[in-house]
This record gives sequence, C-alpha cells and structure tokens, in this order.
Amino acid sequence: MTHVQGLMQQTPLTLPHFFHRAEALFPAKEVVTATPTGRQRLSYGDWAARTRRLGGVLDALGITGDGRVGTFAWNTSRHLELWFGVPCTGRVLHTLNIRLFPEQLTYIVNHAEDEVIFLDRSLAGLLWPLLPTFETVRHVVVMDDGAGDEPGDPPTGVEVHDYEELLGAADPVEFRVDDEDRAASMCYTSGTTGNPKGVVYSHRSTYLHTFGVLVADGIGLRESDVVLPVVPMFHANAWGLAHAGVATGATLVMPGPDLSPPALAALIEEERVTVAAGVPTIWMGVLPELKGRDTSSLRAIPCGGSAVPRALSEAYREQTGLPIMQAWGMTETSPICTVGRIKSTLEHLSDDEKADLRTSVGYVMPGVEFRVVDPSTGEPVEWGSDDTGELQVAGPWIARSYYNDDRAGESFTDDGWLRTGDVARVDREGYIYLVDRTKDLVKSGGEWISSVELENEIMAHPKVAEAAVIGVPHPKWQERPLACVVPKPGEEITREELLAFLEDRVAKWWLPDDVVTVEEIPKTSVGKFSKKTLRDRFAGYQLPTA
Repeated sequence: MTHVQGLMQQTPLTLPHFFHRAEALFPAKEVVTATPTGRQRLSYGDWAARTRRLGGVLDALGITGDGRVGTFAWNTSRHLELWFGVPCTGRVLHTLNIRLFPEQLTYIVNHAEDEVIFLDRSLAGLLWPLLPTFETVRHVVVMDDGAGDEPGDPPTGVEVHDYEELLGAADPVEFRVDDEDRAASMCYTSGTTGNPKGVVYSHRSTYLHTFGVLVADGIGLRESDVVLPVVPMFHANAWGLAHAGVATGATLVMPGPDLSPPALAALIEEERVTVAAGVPTIWMGVLPELKGRDTSSLRAIPCGGSAVPRALSEAYREQTGLPIMQAWGMTETSPICTVGRIKSTLEHLSDDEKADLRTSVGYVMPGVEFRVVDPSTGEPVEWGSDDTGELQVAGPWIARSYYNDDRAGESFTDDGWLRTGDVARVDREGYIYLVDRTKDLVKSGGEWISSVELENEIMAHPKVAEAAVIGVPHPKWQERPLACVVPKPGEEITREELLAFLEDRVAKWWLPDDVVTVEEIPKTSVGKFSKKTLRDRFAGYQLPTA
C-alpha cells in the first residue's frame, strides 16, 4: 500500500540553528555573570564571536571529531560558550558534576573517555588530585574565574592551558552539523546504585526539548525574559534553560559560584529577573531575603529536583504573588516532562484547592507520553483512583538506553518506555502526584544519595553487623539520611565514631545526620531490608540541629 508523502524540506534539527539565530537577531542582548569581583556583562554578539573561536581552540588542541569535552564549572558565560562551541563543532559536551565523590568522577571521566577538561580555577582544588587517575585526558584548560589558587604541575602527559590565552590565539570556525542524531552532550546520573550511568543527548532531542521549554504551557520562555538558572549547568542540562535562552534571545543571568540567598535575592531584584529556576532548598533560603525587595519583575519560579512543600509554594505566593511552579524530570528525560500549570477549566477552584493541586508535578508537556503501571498486573492504573504504580515515560527527548552500559534492561520496558523508579498516582485531570520511590534513595537538596552505597560503607565498619539508611524530613534539605545500625554482638558504636569512619569513604554531604542503634533491621518476606517499616517507625524523628 502506498501513502502520499509530505513535500517538506528535511532540515536537520541541530544546535547551530539556535546559535546562528542568537548571533544574527540578538547581538545586543546580554549574558550577565556574577563573579567574585562583580558582574560581567557580555553581549550575545561578543559571546558568539568567542564561541566561534572556542571551536578553533578545540581544533588547535587536536580534539577528535567526536571527542568528549569535559566541563567542571559553575554557571557562567564561559560555560555557556562551551555548551554551544563543543556540540556545534560535532564534538560531545560532557558536564561533570562538581559534587560527585572523587571515585565517581574518575569513573565517568574514564568511561566517557574525555580528552580535555575545561574547569573554573576556583574548582581546581577538587579536580587536580584526580588528574593522575584520568586515563584519556590530555589537556586541562583553566578558566580564571577570579577565585582559587593557581593549580600546581599536572601529571606527565597532561598539558595545562589558560582559556583566554587559547581563545585569543584561535581562529573562528563555521558551525555546521548535518546529522541530527549525532551526540550533542552527555551527562551521568548519580541517582542509581553502583556506578553512574551515562545519558547521551542527540542534537535532535536537545532541539525538540528546547521547543518544549519554549512552549507557553511548558516554561514559556520568550525573548523578553531575563532568566536566572540557579539550577547548575551540570545538573540535568540546567533544565534546558540555557539552550532555550539562547534559542529565543532571552537575557541570561548566570549566578556563578555564589549561590547564597542574599546574592540570589540581589540578582533577582537588581537584574529584574523574570524567570528564576532552582531546587526547593534554594528557594527556602532565598524566601526571607526577598522581604522588602522589589520582585515585581518575576513571572515564574520553576522548581524541581524534589517535591515542593505546599507551605513553601504558598509562602512564595504570599511574598511575591507567585506560587512556585513545580516541574518534574530526570537526567534521562533531558529533563522536563511535566509542568505544574493550572488548567483554565480549573481556575474556579478555591485557593486551598489550587494549592493542593500544586503539590502535584503537573501534567505532561506536548511531546511526552506517560503511564503509571501497576507492578503486579503490568496494566496502567485508573486515573482518579487512589491506585499507585510506577511512572513510565516515552518521547523524543527521553533516553532509550545508557552509554556503553549493560544495565539498561533494568531501566527500560520491553516496549521501550523509561522506568523512572518513581511511584505515582494520577487524578482525573491527568495531574501526576509522586508518592514514593521504588528505589530507596535519599534526596537531599535536589541531589540523590544512594542509601545502598551508604549502607555498604557503614557495614564496612568492623563493629557493624547490619545497617539501613532511610531519608527523614529535614527543614532545609527536604530529606537527610538517618543511619539505623545493628552493632555486632558485644560491641557498641557511637555516632561520632561512625561519622569519623565515613569521612574519607563518602562525600561529605552524604554523611548521615544521625545514627541510631537498633536491635535488628526489619526484613521483607524475601529477606530484604524493609525500608518502609523503618520509615514508619522514624516518621516523626527529629534530627540534631547542629
């Protein structure tokens, strides 16, 4: 059977289009970066010229045609140059999470086979000791962000360069990518047990996700916006805001390393920010700093990474006139899949009912499909019931596998949907409520902590027989880990002793806030630790404030 074919042009969906658009149409718009010595203002025209020369830098360094280019940097205009200069030359941008434990950083740099790492000088102290463990890195390019000490000598075989010196000596290049399925960037998820998993974004997926951020019922970014992405550029693509900001010519305000509440509040007021995006922990800190400030420029406060408390959203509505806009996604989903907008057909609801609705993560954006599947039957749960199941998603900006990883079978269904690991229910209107997680991860300030990995380190202590870690509510970080420990017969272990033991074994922010001794860890019928029983037991537990 033949079909009538469309007669449209087959233009590849690639990132150079967004770059060229910003360069040609919005050369006078600005990228503002907060630095330790003041705010730097760079026009899009100057940013574009520098980004083209960055392409020349990559050529001069001998980075291969599809070489992975690591970044270890804050949200700055230089980082934005890398975000476009790397993929627009056909290479692959690899954003490294500055908060990962050293062993995880070594793993992902080697697994991705990064050839060069661009890092802010203020972060050099974190990365420099790891350079000898990187197997494929031949160049390190230091971006002087006005803080930190000059790094020392690199290991043999690694050359260190100054970013501005390289840029000044480089020739600009033309940007062209013809294959929309070519990798544009990659990011490793830390929300798993075991080694992190690599998610590889194509030009096509990034292009389409950018349009998702731009649509009115997504984040609705537009040229007139002044966007403050507090969410890091190394964390789930900064929720697509940097790509969308360039695509539409919006002013971008990059907060740099100072994410303190007073600094962020000053940026919102003084730069007349219209869209400010960050995790709940950020907005908890910023809220008291907004009192007495002019925040009338704000029109949206997107928030994700962990559940937004009803009280926090309502406190923002009282202070600024705007409730927090909750959204949901994952590293594997580029990330935005849902946005918590209230439908026009629900505007008749009372303020209390709307506040309850905003505790959901919203409904899916155009381009994303979802289903909530009952694990016992494999069938989708009924909307409007209290039934829960695993949230699964599919769409053109959703991962279909992991990079060089044989664990993909755990995370994808037989028919290709992403298993998110979140337990959810759906109301009659299609609003999604996350009620639990299938894997017992602790989410602290928008970052995942693997309870299993933490338990393994605790149980490495010679006095510990068993240990289970659960997340308990925390007024600032949403959740913090509580370690439940069974000492070996005849042994006693103190909180201080265990924390001292863990200090050199896990990242500092992974350290449990408290340790409780229990007679036994409750088990499920198949012999696994019953985290649910522990969470119920310690539901009202008060963590130490110190």
